[in-house]
Amino acid sequence: MMELYLAIILIVAGSALGLGVGFGFGIVYRKKVAEREIGSAEAEATRLINEAIRSGESRKKEMLLEAKDEIHRSRTEYEKEVKERRAELSKTERRLEQKEVALDKKSEAFEKKEEELAAKLQKVAEAQSEVDAIKASQVKTLEIISGLSQEQAKQHLLQSVEEEVRHETAVKIKEIEQQMKDEADEKAREILSIAIQRCAADHAAEATVSVVALPNDEMKGRIIGREGRNIRTLETITGVDLIIDDTPEAITVSSFDPVRREIARLALEKLIVDGRIHPTRIEDMVEKSRKEVDRTIREEGERACYEAGVHNLNPELVKILGRQKYRTSYGQNVLNHSMEVAHIAGLMAAELGVDVALAKRAGLLHDLGKSIDHEVEGSHVQLGADIARKYKENPVVVNAIEAHHGDVEPKTVIAVLVQAADAVSAARPGARRENVENYIRRLQKLEELTGSYPGVDKAYAIQAGREVRIMVKPEVVSEDNMVLLARDVAKKIESELEYPGQIKINVIRETKAVEYAK
Repeated sequence: MMELYLAIILIVAGSALGLGVGFGFGIVYRKKVAEREIGSAEAEATRLINEAIRSGESRKKEMLLEAKDEIHRSRTEYEKEVKERRAELSKTERRLEQKEVALDKKSEAFEKKEEELAAKLQKVAEAQSEVDAIKASQVKTLEIISGLSQEQAKQHLLQSVEEEVRHETAVKIKEIEQQMKDEADEKAREILSIAIQRCAADHAAEATVSVVALPNDEMKGRIIGREGRNIRTLETITGVDLIIDDTPEAITVSSFDPVRREIARLALEKLIVDGRIHPTRIEDMVEKSRKEVDRTIREEGERACYEAGVHNLNPELVKILGRQKYRTSYGQNVLNHSMEVAHIAGLMAAELGVDVALAKRAGLLHDLGKSIDHEVEGSHVQLGADIARKYKENPVVVNAIEAHHGDVEPKTVIAVLVQAADAVSAARPGARRENVENYIRRLQKLEELTGSYPGVDKAYAIQAGREVRIMVKPEVVSEDNMVLLARDVAKKIESELEYPGQIKINVIRETKAVEYAK
């Protein structure tokens, strides 16, 4: 048993000893393997470093070669560019040298010409001296022959030249006036015909009286009232004259103020319908009629503005414009006349390319002063211009109002158009009526004015005063002076007479030669 334990112990000890020796040998082997791997890694690192050094050297050499090539290429291009620049400079220098040579040649030629010109001028001066001497001797000879001094001959020559120029001027003026007249007449006819054709307005002559129809003649007595108190009240309140004559079933209302006349007419009609006629009722009816007329005036002013296309008009101007409904001029209603002038002026402005709206505005307001000229001192032209300025109207409109009868010079085309439109509206047949006395007085004044010129034998106003024929004495008025005489007569007529439309001045000169055969 003991031996067994010893054997086991020996076996165990041998195994432990073997394990220890094996472990030692293992450590030694692992160490050698590690050293061998470290050596191979160092060798690999050394190899890589050497390869990197060799690669860097090779890259460095390549970059140096590339840089040298780039430098060489740049130098070549620069040298090429320098050669081209030098060639261009050489060409430029050659051209400049050629130009200098040519300039030198021209300068030499110019100097030669100057010398030749100086010589020629010297010769001309000498010749001029000779000519002056010959001229002086000839002038003296001519003075001796003619018996006139140089100043007298000059005056004679100037007089003959002046007469010749005067003749040519008169002929030229006549030709130019005829040409301008033909062209202007043709263009004016075209524009006016278009304007008149597109604005065909009706005309009805109006008077200063109104007739009120009565249901029966008994109403006349009621209107007169006891001891005439009703008619006196009506006349006092309205400011009109009531004419009660033998006309059956009618009373005439007469007044120079159309607004008063309209108020009285409306009040009478209302009283007749109402039947109650006494002073208190008359006052009520007159007040109602006055308010109604005021409303009508405003409405008529607004209607006129709307139909004429005139906007943004001051309300006070609208009222003043509306009063023209009850105002007449030579039997023509002023409001209708103003609207017609506005339309005609607008149409002509459109044809000429002028501001149409402004032309219509000026045409509508041109007779503004006629609404109050019977109430305030002054002409309707000046009153209308003052009203327009008061309500801040356009200066073009103010000038058109002032110039539409020639009181001032027109400053714009619109003022001239308003003048023409006013004349067209007033001069058309049926537009206005004129009493015989004023008509005859105007014709007599026209004949007296035209017959007052020296050299005029007879003067006749014909064509209802639209033409005047002037017979001149041929031994006093020459053909050249006929044109000047016609112009002077026209200017005098324009400055001293008032007339609608235009007047034609026809100067006639006739020379007769009479001889008898014996």
